[in-house]
Amino acid sequence: MTEQRETHRVEVAGLVREFPLFEVAPGVRIAVVNILGDTELTQYAAKELAKQLADRNPEVLVTAEAKSIPLVHALSTVMDLPYVVLRKSYKPYMGAALEAETLSITTGKPQTLYLDEKDRKLLVGRQAAIIDDVISTGSTLMGMRLITEKAGATVVAQAAIFTEGDRAKWADVIALGHLPVFTD
Repeated sequence: MTEQRETHRVEVAGLVREFPLFEVAPGVRIAVVNILGDTELTQYAAKELAKQLADRNPEVLVTAEAKSIPLVHALSTVMDLPYVVLRKSYKPYMGAALEAETLSITTGKPQTLYLDEKDRKLLVGRQAAIIDDVISTGSTLMGMRLITEKAGATVVAQAAIFTEGDRAKWADVIALGHLPVFTD
């Protein structure tokens, strides 16, 4: 039998969702947003983010795997832009990949992001928008920015479906909503 889990209700891009609360540290819970398989939310969010990103004139979109891949793909389709996915593990076919280390709140351990050699040419000299599903600690965001700039792109926007935690910390992020961090 499945445990009845407390949820946090949000409205985003005209849709209502109940996100389950999970403990990520002793006495600290977050509303876990998992857009994988939620095509409706992904498409609504992509359309709304596209409107808000339009005046920034990005030429390429950048995200980190895995949960934000559907969002960047949908956004790419709406905006007719290419996208790059930064990987979390290195594969030999990635060649001379660029890398940066991050610390995700959902995994609680350091991760390395890799930019595949083949994708570097999509970034050189271009204006990039960094896209994520949720920006919480900012570690993944900083890693994506570092790699994007190392590759020769200019970051013109940072966007997510949600920011989380201290709202003032994310004033420069285009977001459709904000999630609190729940403490006991």
